[in-house]
Amino acid sequence: MAETDVLAWRIDRGRLERSIEELGRIGATPRGGLTRLALTDEDRRGRDQMVAWMREAGLRITVDRMGNIFGERAGSVPGLPPVMMGSHVDSVPTGGRYDGQLGVLCGLEAIRALNEHAVRTRHPVTLVIFTNEEGARFQPAMIASGVMAGKIALEDAYNARDRDGIRLVDELERIGYLGPEPCVARPMRAYLELHIEQGPFLEEEGLSVGVVEGIVAIAWSRLTITGVQDHAGPTPMRIRHDALVAAAEVVAGARRIATEIGGDLVTTVGTLAVTPNIVNAIPGRVAMSIDMRDPRDAALDRARDMLDELVRAACAREGVTYELEHYWRVPCTAFTPDVIAAVERAARATGARFHRIRSGAGHDAQYMAAIGPTGMIFVPSHEGRSHCEEEFTAIEDIEDGANTLFLAALDLAERA
Repeated sequence: MAETDVLAWRIDRGRLERSIEELGRIGATPRGGLTRLALTDEDRRGRDQMVAWMREAGLRITVDRMGNIFGERAGSVPGLPPVMMGSHVDSVPTGGRYDGQLGVLCGLEAIRALNEHAVRTRHPVTLVIFTNEEGARFQPAMIASGVMAGKIALEDAYNARDRDGIRLVDELERIGYLGPEPCVARPMRAYLELHIEQGPFLEEEGLSVGVVEGIVAIAWSRLTITGVQDHAGPTPMRIRHDALVAAAEVVAGARRIATEIGGDLVTTVGTLAVTPNIVNAIPGRVAMSIDMRDPRDAALDRARDMLDELVRAACAREGVTYELEHYWRVPCTAFTPDVIAAVERAARATGARFHRIRSGAGHDAQYMAAIGPTGMIFVPSHEGRSHCEEEFTAIEDIEDGANTLFLAALDLAERA
């Protein structure tokens, strides 16, 4: 078939828009967002809907021991590794309906387009849906792709617990997605992931597609500060050991670390649990999280060293004790040049306005890059907002991104 025919092929925008609307109703919030935490009943319903659509598209479905779902469209040459496209369907609480699910729906639409245009590819094309990418219910994030890449032990993942003490493996079994297939690295021709940018760059520059070159390094830490719980009235200030006072110093200090090191370093205290959390008691215990990210591994190492000293000094001043655990770290990840080039060719062929970009958020692609050739496609986030109900991407930009994914997957899978 002529190259001009290939350039004329496109995904079905209306069908994709309808799929976004339908899947977005599962776990929908009153303000138009999404709450679909990993391995909840809402997540099961979302998975079931995706599996039904994948079967309708003629895909062969398998599920591995971490609940990752694979739907394979056969290739014409036996034994060739697949081109994988994927993302996740779990969300953060009161998040948006584009984060994660847009990637799997665009991957599904790319496969539907291959079927519609009667395209045979030499390599299989596989859609994958990863478990618990967000890390909102079970930590760390990207836990299932981490197991698949051999970076997280299966037993550690199984024993991850949510705030109610429920184990991940028990919830996998409860919702019916504890699969029989081993969760191990699989041969692949390439892995492609479409995602919203979750930042402002593409919209500010008037672009519809980001050709992602890599992902920043990420470090997560847990800090528990233990002071002396006491009455807020009779206890003199001079004998107090207030866990929250020390925690407040750490919160402010974490931001100062980012300012002092500069560059692209960002630091965030995202959770703060105060005990007993009542008006008339001095807090005796505070548990908190610290998230640090930078495209330079050395800068992140320096930031973590500074955090160690900050916590030590703050707790010493207040006379409290602490436990600081640096429990998750992924290095700066560079994507594969030939996959980046395929995405760029596809973006140019679609006529999309595009630019190369780096991701400031973690994605399953970060672990997939440890297995084989990997690349990502970004579409704009309105006002750079994500992990909120106001998350939005215009359908025109989604169409450009989906067509870029479709043509890049076709390029990498090669027509028969």
